[in-house]
Amino acid sequence: MRIALDAMGGDFAPGHIVEGAVLALREYEQLSKLFLVGDQARIAQELSRLGFSDPRIEIVNSTQVVDMSDGATNSVRSKRDSSISRAVDLVKAGEAEAVVSAGHTGAAVAAAHIKLRTLPGIDRPAIAAVMPTETNYFVLIDAGANTSPTPLQMVQNAFMGAAYSKHVLGYANPSIGLMSIGTEDSKGNDFTKEVFELLKASKLNFRGNVEGHDIFENPVEVVVCDGFVGNVMLKTIEATATAVLHWLKSELMRTKIRMAGAWLARDAFRAIKKKSNPDEYGGMPLLGINGICIIAHGGSSPKAVKNAIRQGAESIRTQVNPHIIQEVHNYSSLCSTPTSSPRVIA
Repeated sequence: MRIALDAMGGDFAPGHIVEGAVLALREYEQLSKLFLVGDQARIAQELSRLGFSDPRIEIVNSTQVVDMSDGATNSVRSKRDSSISRAVDLVKAGEAEAVVSAGHTGAAVAAAHIKLRTLPGIDRPAIAAVMPTETNYFVLIDAGANTSPTPLQMVQNAFMGAAYSKHVLGYANPSIGLMSIGTEDSKGNDFTKEVFELLKASKLNFRGNVEGHDIFENPVEVVVCDGFVGNVMLKTIEATATAVLHWLKSELMRTKIRMAGAWLARDAFRAIKKKSNPDEYGGMPLLGINGICIIAHGGSSPKAVKNAIRQGAESIRTQVNPHIIQEVHNYSSLCSTPTSSPRVIA
């Protein structure tokens, strides 16, 4: 498996990125090549600091970095030698099978969309975030790629989420829920009502509208929403999980009796912490592009980077893109038809 890593993307690049790459190379034997794309001198310096060398590493020099203040689409055109652009170029050329970036999300989405294009039947890509509940894992789509989708694009997101849930997470017939302000069919604004009717006619396993509490109390396998709502939900859920763990720790440390009880239940607390820790999931796949792109958090730790690389390797192994194309083809009456069918990069 050959993966291109944007070594200059993220709040703590290249330090955390290179350290995460080292962790991945030590743990995942299936990695045959890891391209570290960015400032060659700084990347080499980090590898030297870590005392690590591996023939599977290839440093690809780039002279530019996309800043968080840069416009997404404009950065692809004005900074053609940026680390994210060069990393995506490696996938386009077939040298790498996936790209991983913890940098500017908009720039990563734009670079992948512009350079790799979308799959047949998909208008715009969407970010899929895998979220845990007490009983299952669900796919939240879109988690931030397209903040102003059309109703048709929302349905395409449902197809992509269903394909990912089925072929990556292993759910035979994933249920679909549309995020709204009430579970009744009549609830929502004009936009969600139109999406509701399209999903109802799609022959997907559509359960109807879901509210915020439903996604944990009565979970479906795929939650569909626009990228604005999805990104707010994702960050709020992550922040709440972190806050609850801090509150719990604070309360448990107040008395010796509580501390003794916490010690007895330490394995349970560790399991919950691991399940709710974003670092364990690493990154989120950008579905719908003609290739594989994993979006990681800007503040990713080395462990998160390692797991984002693992996500890239799993996406290569599961070959989800052909399944997305098939899902869309099965219900082509609801999906736009592209003028040409590009070669699919699995």
